[in-house]
Amino acid sequence: MLFAALSLLLVTGISCRKSPASPTGLVTEKAMVVSAREEASAIGVEILREGGNAFDAMVATELALAVAYPYAGNLGGGGFMVYRKSNGDVGALDYREKAPLSATADMYLDSLGNVIPGLSTRGATAVGVPGTVAGVFEVHEKMGSLPLEKLLEPVIALAERGVIVTENQENRLERYRDQIIEISGEETFFFTKCRVGDTLKYPSLANTLRRIKNNGRDEFYKGETAKKLAAFIQERGGYLTEEDLAKYQAVWRQPVIFNYKDLRIISMSPPSSGGVTINQIFKMIEPYDIGDYEHNSGEAIQLLTESFRRAYADRNFYLGDPDFVEIPLDFLLKEDYLHQRMSDFTFDKATKSESVSHGTVEILESAETTHYSIVDEMGNAVSVTTTLNGAYGSKLYCDELGFFLNNEMDDFSSKPGTPNMFGLIGAEANSIAPEKRMLSSMTPTIVEKDGKLWLVVGTPGGSTIITAVAQTILNTYEFNLSMQEAVEAPRFHHQWLPDYIIFEPDGFPEETKEFLRSKGYLINEERTPVIGKVDAIRILPDGRMEGGADPRGDDTAVGY
Repeated sequence: MLFAALSLLLVTGISCRKSPASPTGLVTEKAMVVSAREEASAIGVEILREGGNAFDAMVATELALAVAYPYAGNLGGGGFMVYRKSNGDVGALDYREKAPLSATADMYLDSLGNVIPGLSTRGATAVGVPGTVAGVFEVHEKMGSLPLEKLLEPVIALAERGVIVTENQENRLERYRDQIIEISGEETFFFTKCRVGDTLKYPSLANTLRRIKNNGRDEFYKGETAKKLAAFIQERGGYLTEEDLAKYQAVWRQPVIFNYKDLRIISMSPPSSGGVTINQIFKMIEPYDIGDYEHNSGEAIQLLTESFRRAYADRNFYLGDPDFVEIPLDFLLKEDYLHQRMSDFTFDKATKSESVSHGTVEILESAETTHYSIVDEMGNAVSVTTTLNGAYGSKLYCDELGFFLNNEMDDFSSKPGTPNMFGLIGAEANSIAPEKRMLSSMTPTIVEKDGKLWLVVGTPGGSTIITAVAQTILNTYEFNLSMQEAVEAPRFHHQWLPDYIIFEPDGFPEETKEFLRSKGYLINEERTPVIGKVDAIRILPDGRMEGGADPRGDDTAVGY
């Protein structure tokens, strides 16, 4: 009798478990790249077809984005990569920019100790030491399989052949054209207005890439390119020197790894705040079974908002470059601590951010980043987020070398307690110091389910990155959406301070907002930005892959 009852329970349990959502995005059998531009995805896939692995494809895709997507793709910026090899080995690479050797904690302050507007955001004074070229060489040296020349050839060909301007690209260039001209001068490549259908060719960038192909990593950090780059920045009053470039190294990091129910989530560690903060969010909501609520219902939004609020309060206060500050990760990621953080949460009313410590700092960070996800035939996966920080970075374009420079110095706390260009307020942990890496929200993430590769996910979006990645994973896992549906679903954001929820435009019914207002939540009706452009891959039960390419941009999945 007992055996029969147990059998019935087992059968009932199995039948109640949701079967995975049918795919609605591109489905391929063997390999896939999803990125911000079709040209970059196609070059990554071309490398995979020719026998390259995911790490080879990463090198080609990263550099192709510098050509096809100069808004955020770059040689003059930096990023993070999280990987999972087919044998289950995982790791992370930090090729985030660094502060120059001459940097000081008060370098952006006037004689009265106030932040000088624009000094950390525009032009040569905003530029940190770029890490992208070091990052791709580090990946290739450790895990690549094809010769570097083979990876660079299609990228150089793309720069010479040119990229067709899309409507999104025309709009972006028009929006920032005056700023680019103001910083880079009227002789700049981007002086001429670009229209949809125009072809943008980059001969200077092709020459730079060709020198890197011929001379290797040292070309960018010690060779002719380094000399030209340092001279260019110093002529314009910046801090970057040849010595800064020569000393730059990418760093291998241990990723943040944690479980959420039967998922194993592998995400980026500091100086990215992504992995730690998303770990806190998932552990805070885990006891509540968010999947019992409707997708994007008032209750689900409440629960996530309260976990976002608490996690961001910790993020802003404790996190920074682990090579410079002691980060109490054991304390911050303890389940007891996280359960205690939610102990005053109730569905009856909103918690006020002023009552949530650490209540002295606020964050704002550039949304103009880019992400790509890759899975190869062998089952290797990479999740990569890279950035110049602001749109077209510092707006400083080096015409001789063919790329924009970052304005990553603004991601430090120029003055602890004072907001940066995106309203993020930082603490001492993220203060400026020579050779220190600035804190970031970039959250490249890989998810295993039942011990197997399941999701590769990430997004641009500044301080909204972490909440967008969390929602995308939950959309797929808890609310049973396909990968494409999970990426397309409307998103919301809360970051502790300012104490309001931001909703994407037209994505949420008025009655849901009214429900939240009745509980005491503040909603920002004025600023309703696009939140992230998620590019993700889901492994289906039969081993095929479904791409999720975000329609908020020109993002495209390509595979075979």
